[in-house]
Amino acid sequence: MRITGALVNAFYICPRKAWLLAHEFGPDPENVFIELGRILSEETYRREKKEIVLENMKIDLIKRAKEDVIVGEVKKSSKGHHAAKMQLVFYLYQLKQYGISAKGELLIPKEKKKFKIELTQELEDELKQTFLSIKKTINQTQPPLPKKSSFCRNCAYKDFCWV
Repeated sequence: MRITGALVNAFYICPRKAWLLAHEFGPDPENVFIELGRILSEETYRREKKEIVLENMKIDLIKRAKEDVIVGEVKKSSKGHHAAKMQLVFYLYQLKQYGISAKGELLIPKEKKKFKIELTQELEDELKQTFLSIKKTINQTQPPLPKKSSFCRNCAYKDFCWV
């Protein structure tokens, strides 16, 4: 299983969700928050190149600002800020592996927020540690036990945990 940006994000939110995602358990297709995410992606930042797919990355948008390549990650809220930031760090790290230097922007249009993210050695080290933790988690034969958090209420995987 290759690590993806979505898997990094899921792992920071909930290791069980990451395990389910890695083992191809699909989220509830009728979850309203999945549909809201799709609509948000379609309706915002119309002038930017959107949904660039490269191997294990699905980048929401990419643009050029003078000499810089800017990679954007669009989220509906800042609730999972660190998870979204690390997803964006994953994209910046992967691009660096291809010799592409980029900067990131975490975009939350409904809150009119934009966070600039640059790949630092500290963030790169955290990401590498996260890779090890993700691999350890997804290589288990069963998912981690569910743990209640503030993310459970709107999670598209909650039926796998709280039936």
